[in-house]
Amino acid sequence: MRAWLLERPAEVALSGQTRGPLVLRDVQTPQPGPGEVRLRVDACGVCHTDLHTAEGDLDLPRLPIIPGHQVVGTVDAVGEGVTDVSAGMRVGAYWLRKACGVCPACLRGEENLCEQAEFNGLHRHGGYAEWMTVPAAYTVPIPDRMESHAAAPLLCAGVIGYRSLRLADFQPGRRVALFGFGASAHLVLQLALRQEAEVFVFTRGASHRRLALELGARWAGMPGDDAPSLADSAVTFAPAGSVVPQALRAVRPGGTVAINAVHMTDIPAMPYTLLYGERTLRSVANLTAQDAREFIALADRLDIRAEFTTYPFATANEALRDMKASQLDGAAVLDVRHD
Repeated sequence: MRAWLLERPAEVALSGQTRGPLVLRDVQTPQPGPGEVRLRVDACGVCHTDLHTAEGDLDLPRLPIIPGHQVVGTVDAVGEGVTDVSAGMRVGAYWLRKACGVCPACLRGEENLCEQAEFNGLHRHGGYAEWMTVPAAYTVPIPDRMESHAAAPLLCAGVIGYRSLRLADFQPGRRVALFGFGASAHLVLQLALRQEAEVFVFTRGASHRRLALELGARWAGMPGDDAPSLADSAVTFAPAGSVVPQALRAVRPGGTVAINAVHMTDIPAMPYTLLYGERTLRSVANLTAQDAREFIALADRLDIRAEFTTYPFATANEALRDMKASQLDGAAVLDVRHD
């Protein structure tokens, strides 16, 4: 099968580069092990975590590795012991590949914090390939009315955004501020609006501000601008620590800021007054299988739709480059099936 391999991390250059960090190879088609299913991949979303992987910002437990963890495909082979997923089903795979199930974190229902957790596209080969294998228990059925390419960004950008909004102590009908407006934030905006929230968006990109307003944001401005009022909650999506003080400044006393980032630059020194007033600052780490099931069902019921740009399978490096340059409104999706 064809697959994109990261053989060694390298910077995704914005200009003057003839090739990117990923290389297209012919590799052996995987076979599902016990408890696993094999997916014939239709589409794979391109995530900022893939960019951090390609550039070596994350600790890489193995090389070479096939990136990709927002995967929609059709089950075409089933491993021993699998009973709940069958051949012919269309399912999604997401960032969390599996957790141990027996550690204190897992027993608390916090498998996202399991120290033995494995992640697709990091510990095991992911979806920048024509086939991939994944534990059946860590798949989610894709509703019939969701087209595969439109569903792919929901599996990480959407699910982690859903978790972030919850950890920001979001309440329906309240105000929420979003810092950065890419693949995850534009889905969070829709989720908040469906719950009658008032949404303020802070983002540098003029096209991103236009999209936010078109999707229903009450206000959109630059980071550092003053929104019409203080928010009850905020979620930061930009991987820049400098955004955190701005977000704290944008929420009321007693408000919560959730940081949606697997990697970010250092948070700068800031006055204690930004945190004072019982404001809460918390990180968001990974996701759970339950998060995935809940959000996909919610997205189907509330008709939450991803804005996305489709890239032919042969142009994975170009998708990473455009993401890094913030040239995308919404998400990027690799078209694996129809290249």
